Formats: sequence, structure tokens, C-alpha cells
Amino acid sequence: MDDIENTDWRLVWLLWAAGLGAAAQYGKISVIFDRLPQVYPEAGAELGFAVSLVGFLGILLGIVAGVLVARVGFRRALLGALCLGAVMSAVQGFFPVLPVFLASRVAEGAAHLAIVVAAPTLIAQITAPKDRGFALTLWGTFFGVAFAILAFAGLPLVAARGLSSLIWAHSVYMAVMAGVLWVLLPRWQGGGKIEALDVRDLLRAHLRIYRSPYIGAPALGWLFYTFCFVAVLTVFPPYVAPEWRAFTIGAMPLMSILVSMTFGVYLLRYMTAVKVVMLGFWACAGCAALLWLLPGSPVVALALGAGIGLTQGATFAAVPQLNEDAADRALANGGLAQMGNLGNTIGTPIMLMVIFTLGYGGLMIVLAAMYLAGGLMHYWLGTRRQP
Repeated sequence: MDDIENTDWRLVWLLWAAGLGAAAQYGKISVIFDRLPQVYPEAGAELGFAVSLVGFLGILLGIVAGVLVARVGFRRALLGALCLGAVMSAVQGFFPVLPVFLASRVAEGAAHLAIVVAAPTLIAQITAPKDRGFALTLWGTFFGVAFAILAFAGLPLVAARGLSSLIWAHSVYMAVMAGVLWVLLPRWQGGGKIEALDVRDLLRAHLRIYRSPYIGAPALGWLFYTFCFVAVLTVFPPYVAPEWRAFTIGAMPLMSILVSMTFGVYLLRYMTAVKVVMLGFWACAGCAALLWLLPGSPVVALALGAGIGLTQGATFAAVPQLNEDAADRALANGGLAQMGNLGNTIGTPIMLMVIFTLGYGGLMIVLAAMYLAGGLMHYWLGTRRQP
């Protein structure tokens, strides 16, 4: 789609808004998780599946989503996922018996995957090459922005109207986004052909993605990013002085968004997206080393947030830079969903084990090593792309 001269910014912002709804499929449960035992007092540890089922499905079906979305058609997949998400939230708002609630979360995980594959692929298709870096960096902020909105607006809504109000508000939001995009999203985005999908197709898709230094590169780097991101925000706070703790942990994601949308976009004018991702990884590794020397430093922690922002936004911009074909971009975004969910799932438990065995110093050493490994992964894949 490099022949597009003028970006349809209206659609870019609407697709980003759809992404906010996808992120809220995680966030709406996360922000009220401590109150769910009031609704399901007999659930015990099973309640943890209310959040993790969505991520677990992403590990298993990330590539499936990439294949199916490309076959079904991006417009059709996105609209269907928004509608499914709206229905599942409507059901969840009644807080049915736990097995039904958990089953709705599984279905919602499928909707989430379809959105995070289809929306960035569509953004890449409707933007001019000169605007694509900014547009996909904007897309990369959807998780952080959605969680901030849920914290600042969703929790007061829950306090005033109860738990169901937040979930039903999400249902309405998803339905409205589906209606608006049904009207405004061009019909030519939906012409995919639906075909049967068997195990051999899935194996071929996995091999094609992870053998390719083009299709698989964003996902393989993203694994190291997500391995560290949630873990840092979860296990690092106790090491920050109490008087700075809330500010530092709240400001780190905001710093990542700010740097991503400013300095990150600026760098994308002069550097490839992969080089910006690598720069972010090197900066994060340096910050982790400094945090080993200056334990719990709020200033260095904010600098780490800035480095995270470079890697975060440029990863999504790398997908269309490395892959010209829309189907390959869908596969690349499916790989991002799969590796992202894998990193989020295993990162925190492993980091907690490191703390228990090696302490704070070990945590920072492992963190620096993971960031270095992310940069080296991209460097190695870059050598494979050389003619």
C-alpha cells in the first residue's frame, strides 16, 4: 500500500480507539480483581483464571489469529471481534456462575486476538509511508492509555455504580466502535476468502513466521520486551523509597508513552524501526545496570521507562517496514500477540524466582541481560536479512 499519498487520520484514530477497547478486555478485570472475591466468594485460586485465560489463549492461538484474520478479511474480522467483545461484556456484567464467566473470558480472548491482529494491519494499509511510523507508534500506546483511563475514570464509576457498571460500559463502548467502523471502514478491507484451517496449516504458519527474519523479527524481539515490562512494574516497586514509590511506578508507563510519541517518532524519520528498537533495548540495559549501582533510583527508573518507550512504539512500526504483503503483516502481528502473551505470562514468575534466590542485584543483572538479549536478537536477525 506504499502508493497511498494521504493518510486517513480519522480511521487511524478510530482503529486506535478500537485498540483501547481490546486493552480494556484485560484492564476491566484487572482493576476490579481485588473485589471479585465479593462476587465469587467460593472461587479461591480459580479466580486467577479470570485474567489469565485471555493471555493463555494468546499464547496458544496468536498465530491462529494471524492466519484466520488474513483469510477472513481484516474488516470482517475486526467488526466481528468488536461485536463478540460487546456481547461477552454484556454477559459478564450479570456475573453469571463462575464457569460461564470464565467461558466468556475465553471467547473474549479470541475477540482480543482478532482486534490486535486486524487493527494494526489495517492502520499500515491506510497510512502513507511518511505517516506510518507515527501511526503505528500511536497504536503501540493503546495498552498504557487504556489502563490509565480505567484507573482514573473506571474506578470512580465502580465506586459510584458498582462492579457491573464498568463491564457494561465496556460493552457499550465495543458496540459503538463496531457501529462506527462498520459505517466508515472501506468495504475493500473485507474481501478475504474463508477456508478451512487444519493442523498442517498452523504448523506451516509457525514455521514461516519464526524461520523468517522479516515476519518473525518483531515478535522475537517483543518477547524480551514483554518478559521485562510487566515484571518490572510488579517486582521493582518495593525497592523504591516509599515517598517516591507511587509517583515513580505511575510515571514510568506515562514516560514510555511520552517518549514513544515524541523522540521515538522523531528517530523513525532518520532510522529504521529495527534500529530504534535496538537503541531502546541498549538504553534499557544501561538503565538496569545503573539501577544495580543506584538501587531504587526514581530518576533512573524514569529513564528506563523512556527506553521502554522507544522499543514499544518502534516494534509495531517495524512490521510494515519489514513486510510489504498484508497477509505477512497479519502473520507478524499474530506473532506479536503470541510472543507478547508468552512474555507477560512467564516474566513475573521468573523474576520473582530470581529475587528469592539472588536478591535485588540478581534481578538487575537478569533484567540487563534480557534487554541485551533483545537487542542482540534483532542484530542477529538483521544479519540474516543482509543480501
